[in-house]
Amino acid sequence: MDIPVIDLTRYLEIADKLSTDPVKLSRQLGELGPWLGELCKEVSRILRETGALVVKDPRCSADDNDRFIDMMEKYFERPPEFKRLQERPQLHYQVGVTPEGVEVPRSLVDEEMQEELKAMPKEFQPSTPKGPDRKWRYMWRVGPRPLNTHFKELNSEPVIPEGFPEWKETMDSWGHKMISAIEAVAEMAAIGFGLPKDAFTSIMKQGPHLLAPTGSDLGCYGQEGTVFAGYHYDLNFLTIHGRSRFPGLNIWLRNGQKVGVKVPLGCLLIQTGKQIEWLTAGDCIAGMHEVVVTKRTIDAVKLASEQNCSLWRVSSTLFAHIASDAVLKPLGHFAESPLASKYPPIRAGEFVEQELSVINLKGNKGES
Repeated sequence: MDIPVIDLTRYLEIADKLSTDPVKLSRQLGELGPWLGELCKEVSRILRETGALVVKDPRCSADDNDRFIDMMEKYFERPPEFKRLQERPQLHYQVGVTPEGVEVPRSLVDEEMQEELKAMPKEFQPSTPKGPDRKWRYMWRVGPRPLNTHFKELNSEPVIPEGFPEWKETMDSWGHKMISAIEAVAEMAAIGFGLPKDAFTSIMKQGPHLLAPTGSDLGCYGQEGTVFAGYHYDLNFLTIHGRSRFPGLNIWLRNGQKVGVKVPLGCLLIQTGKQIEWLTAGDCIAGMHEVVVTKRTIDAVKLASEQNCSLWRVSSTLFAHIASDAVLKPLGHFAESPLASKYPPIRAGEFVEQELSVINLKGNKGES
């Protein structure tokens, strides 16, 4: 299945002129013609029904993505002892590198989720991981941090590996471009949901946004069925990925259908996280997904080997967050939802810490 592609170009041309006042915005929507309201409703509909959205943002080119992946391939190809110099377990791995074998898939530790998986039709069930994920990940903060926060460890200074003089500029450039795409989608989704344009973006400011590329060694773990990222949802607001050079990402639609994702060249994939589920009282739900070696992955490995290219599968993933000290709760008319009581108010940082403790990224080496 091909997920619909939303071209952001036309929205970006008028975005700055749109009011955050609902009354003025309603008038502007009428003046601009039906295309804008229809486009925003389409964005919110796709997020609601599929949990995933493919966008084309003229500010984010395929060349930008390639430049980023080229650098990350070189990093992940370095020896494990070099990469571990950037490991920060005392900060819950929220900056620097997370080695393979650390992050535990939610489906391995969540008993309620395990019962749900057993009830799935066989053809839609995820692959069963044998243990922690066989992927490395690098966490890089993007954007300004709050001066005062109750969650300092979620807003720590970045870690820069030696021997990569282009590191900071490359990470910041690609990270800011992807955040800009997320912000545009967040505005369009808010309008489509009947909320003020800045309902989401106003509480994203100074959030602990993470550019968090993964590195999976297909030269070592290239057997079909190998699980690099076990079945899970993301704990943040929205997740965005550039196109990977190797396939293997499966997502689950709202109806439970399992879909292998194909992202067109020059496009970005956006997925719903747990925080948008909270803010919409479950109107959107956090999208489930996994990364597994498939026949298509193996075909891509053969081609890369023939061309003497890197066999590390890099995902240029960015996690966009609600600000740590902001309160997660159903917004606007979603507060009247019969499901709203399932989403009680909680500070975003506290919510993140609770989620990290479940997947083994909090509580390491004496941390509580």
